[in-house]
Amino acid sequence: MAHILLIDDDTELTDLLSEVLRFEDFQVSVAHNGEEGLAFVQSHSVDLILLDVMMPKLNGIDTLRRLRESGEVPVLMLTAKGEEIDRVVGLELGADDYLAKPFSERELLARIRAILRRAQSVPTESTSEVLEYFDLSLYPGKLEAYSHQQLLDLTSTEFAMLQHFVQHPGKVLTKEELSLEVLGKRLARFDRAVDMHVSNVRKKLPDWANGKPRIKTLRGKGYLLTEGDD
Repeated sequence: MAHILLIDDDTELTDLLSEVLRFEDFQVSVAHNGEEGLAFVQSHSVDLILLDVMMPKLNGIDTLRRLRESGEVPVLMLTAKGEEIDRVVGLELGADDYLAKPFSERELLARIRAILRRAQSVPTESTSEVLEYFDLSLYPGKLEAYSHQQLLDLTSTEFAMLQHFVQHPGKVLTKEELSLEVLGKRLARFDRAVDMHVSNVRKKLPDWANGKPRIKTLRGKGYLLTEGDD
């Protein structure tokens, strides 16, 4: 049973979401501001956080920033309709996805399940199973990635994004494919989630020795994982 923490000052909404999520067999806890949420995470095991942006005491963006300083628990941001800057900043800071209010219960549950699938270690015959690509070593069973034997500080979604690239070397991957196969949702108009996750992965990967980036942007087509120093 996955444990979900709701951090939102809207008590009416948290009551409604708690009822919906418990009906779907999730364990649910609630915090009504960022400070309360951070304190809860420090003393409890949480599988996913639903984090509102607009809150008193400590807003969602600052709460997410502090969460990422101490761990990689998956976070689904809840943003006001039309507040694109909050979504972009949240994704830059390592949020796994976002939903604009108001949203449907069906869409919320779909996003939650997609994030949990990415975050949970995939059972394998051996925890030492590894995907190799030049200096990169990925361990899907542990959600760990290494470059030159140095652990990369990736969120579960960033790991899934990098894994998809490594599994398709030399192939141009469209945003539509990455959104569907990695994020578990169809690409929507103006959705920046794929772009931001790829950008985060690119920042955390060291460039090749010749200074070229590991992931190349092909305008109007998508992204490509480059091969060595070619």
